[in-house]
Amino acid sequence: MAGGLLPRLFEDMTDWLEVDFPRPLPAIRFEDRMSDQEYLLRAELPGLDPDKDLRITALHGVLTVKAERREEEKGLNRSEFRYGSLQRSVRLPANADEGKIVASYRNGILEIKVPLTAPPPAGRHIAITAE
Repeated sequence: MAGGLLPRLFEDMTDWLEVDFPRPLPAIRFEDRMSDQEYLLRAELPGLDPDKDLRITALHGVLTVKAERREEEKGLNRSEFRYGSLQRSVRLPANADEGKIVASYRNGILEIKVPLTAPPPAGRHIAITAE
């Protein structure tokens, strides 16, 4: 509770003083679901051009989403919009097929579908021989 109150109190105070202090950019927030066939990852990233502002990579079992929100108009008197770069990485399931990942962007939601292959073996029993 204190973690949520302190930033709010600080923001209220800066509004009262009419002083703008730099605030850190929020992380990309994910929601995900997994079925036997697919790992689905969604991120809320409104106001971006997917061709220019988004980049998704998958390498060695790690999926990374990079986004950049650019300021379009100069000379505004006040803006509470946040601009800059965001990045977030997540570990993919062990049976993810990185070569077949697809992504789409619609209405400010980035959706990434990661196909899954057969479940990885739970391990194998190794016999011990007595000498």
